Amino acid sequence: MIVNQWVPAAHRGDAIGDSARRMRAMLRQLGHTSDIYALTIDDELKGDVRPFSEPAAAAGHVTIFHYALPSPMTEAFARLRGGRVLQYHNVTPASFFAPYDPVLFRLASLARTELATLVGRVDLALGVSNYNREELEVMGFAPTGVLPLAVDTARVTRAGARPAIDRLLDDEYVNFLFVGRVAPNKKIEDHIRLAEHYKRYVDSFYRFIFVGRYDVVPRYYAMVRALMTDYRLLHERFIFTGPVSDEELAVYYKHAAVYISLSEHEGFCAPLLEAMAADVPVLAYGAAAVPETLGGAGVQFVPKDLEQAAELAGMLAFDDRVRRPIIAGQRRRLADFGDDRFIGDLAALVAYSGGAFIPRTGQIGAPADSHPSA
Repeated sequence: MIVNQWVPAAHRGDAIGDSARRMRAMLRQLGHTSDIYALTIDDELKGDVRPFSEPAAAAGHVTIFHYALPSPMTEAFARLRGGRVLQYHNVTPASFFAPYDPVLFRLASLARTELATLVGRVDLALGVSNYNREELEVMGFAPTGVLPLAVDTARVTRAGARPAIDRLLDDEYVNFLFVGRVAPNKKIEDHIRLAEHYKRYVDSFYRFIFVGRYDVVPRYYAMVRALMTDYRLLHERFIFTGPVSDEELAVYYKHAAVYISLSEHEGFCAPLLEAMAADVPVLAYGAAAVPETLGGAGVQFVPKDLEQAAELAGMLAFDDRVRRPIIAGQRRRLADFGDDRFIGDLAALVAYSGGAFIPRTGQIGAPADSHPSA
């Protein structure tokens, strides 16, 4: 069987594209012919991802469309003759961008409007979390299910030599790590406020590391830097790396004492799985899909009390009696996202026909009536 995947833009290091490539490998392992097609492709991925302009893009017996942005792919997908599976990767609410970037505000608004045009025009609508599945259901999609991101956690556990980063991070400071774009929904400003509480009430030997692009919303990044100045925090204690290689990412995880997520809108949050794989205890604000992805693992807190969060961060950083059981729980949770389980759900997905997608009972690939809590 030919099982194609469509992604509007193919970028290395992007969670959607990385997941699609991992899914492609699993589909081929199942014996299917499988390729990825994209409108825009990074130079380093040319030859691996095929241009959407190729006629073969529309020739799949089943096509999985990874949706997160508006694009010409949306209408083309709705008109396909083969099986149409929508995988919804979340759209950040436009309100997060309103104070900082009118273009991104409009793009996010258009993305939700365009998503709605697919209601009644797909055979199956999947969210990467139940949180996103419920959003699809409210919009009128049916049937719906859950298929999470296929995260390659091995990329953060492979040993890599980056002596310069090792020397920088292997000192007396405690490293708190965040991985992802510096964007308004991620609430990086709350990391700065957390640093102020941590410095004041817990320990002054700290370092906050932000791995990922910081040029996506320039006005927002400028606000974050200004807040550091307002609090009179030492700027050298805050590292904004920009994009990094997999080898460098693994080194940052290796030196992290705690992974911190203060985001207020996530559809899945792949770095949570990476932190679990790297045995870095997770401290997370329990918003949107974060509690579902963690499934009771890590340390979650609500409401967003940053003074309490600073104390929790200190406990996770220094108290092995707290760290050990947290890490053990994260390892158990990570097993729920294993390859064997994911491959089984992909097989059920491809076998879907006649509007009756009935995969194994469980979190991954859950049908609409199972409402998983994890």
